[in-house]
Amino acid sequence: MTQGAGQGPEAVRTATLRDFRVPAYVHETGPYAQSTPHGGGTRPAEESPAYPADPSEAYTPTRRDLPVINRGDTLEVAVDPAAVAAPQPTDGPGPLYVVGDVHGYLDQLVAALQEQGLIDAAGNWSAGTARLWFLGDFTDRGPDGIGVIDLVMRLSAEAAAAGGYCKALMGNHELLLLGAKRFGDTPVNSGAGTATFQAAWLLNGGQKTDMDRLQDHHLQWMARLDAMEQVDGHLLVHSDTTAYLDYGDSIEAVNDTVRETLTRNDADECWDLFRKFTKRFAFRDDGGADAVRELLGAYGGTRIVHGHSPIPYLLGEVGSEDDEDGAGPVVEGPHLYADGLAIAMDGGVTMAGKLLVQQLPLDT
Repeated sequence: MTQGAGQGPEAVRTATLRDFRVPAYVHETGPYAQSTPHGGGTRPAEESPAYPADPSEAYTPTRRDLPVINRGDTLEVAVDPAAVAAPQPTDGPGPLYVVGDVHGYLDQLVAALQEQGLIDAAGNWSAGTARLWFLGDFTDRGPDGIGVIDLVMRLSAEAAAAGGYCKALMGNHELLLLGAKRFGDTPVNSGAGTATFQAAWLLNGGQKTDMDRLQDHHLQWMARLDAMEQVDGHLLVHSDTTAYLDYGDSIEAVNDTVRETLTRNDADECWDLFRKFTKRFAFRDDGGADAVRELLGAYGGTRIVHGHSPIPYLLGEVGSEDDEDGAGPVVEGPHLYADGLAIAMDGGVTMAGKLLVQQLPLDT
């Protein structure tokens, strides 16, 4: 489904929200039941036989007819070494920023980075020694995932030249795109029947324009991303899950294991990695703070900062299908929860929410 005549951006974003919230939508192969907060909690399993007993086992699919926006205004600014400021002497590292899930919304990302003073009007790094971390999920659902990756890769070079840095973590959608490109329709054992990366990618908002523009250097960049990092006492991860514990007892071990898994290029192993990275809501509800403490105890830090689960889902405030004004969920900023130990950064940009860029530490 493409943007038709007379449809503005808001109409398209509203449609995306509705696709995102399809209850218990199940692909014909069976493993894709949607996990949807219901009244601030979790929908009971008896309401739908397709809904998993453990909500963290599910990920949120998107209908195959999710809007595809064909645009010609992708931001492509070549790196000009003469335009990059030389590193300045400093007594310590610059301020720390994190970015939530982008999902192809390049224009919103550029606006949010400019608002924080991290890039200038031309899209060039302008924050000197500042440190910027992206929490993963650069593609799918939105119109220009490859444009987002290109921007992040370019800012990484410009920030380093200025004495700061711009780095990124592995999200489940990076794993999904890698799998769709590498394995296509190769059957994998999903644990609930036969599945394929291609079908899962389409079901979760895969955009043909992204796949068409995907190049080897994009694939290499994604495959080398870390899964977690600790910075200034903040444990940065993509997913709100304890599944990281399955891959190692230290940050270095987890990152090495994930990279080694991708290097072996085994479809079933990669699928299992993707499936575990799609788990969510481990820090929400009863026992959530204990789950956070378990991760902090294993990997260090005093707070977890994550993306993956949209804040409107964590709060149970996704709105109604009957909304007539087309308004999306209201997200003012990051969500601090789990006894103040977890910070959620996915503002729900795919649901007409907000793409979040936040300086840390976050005031309580």
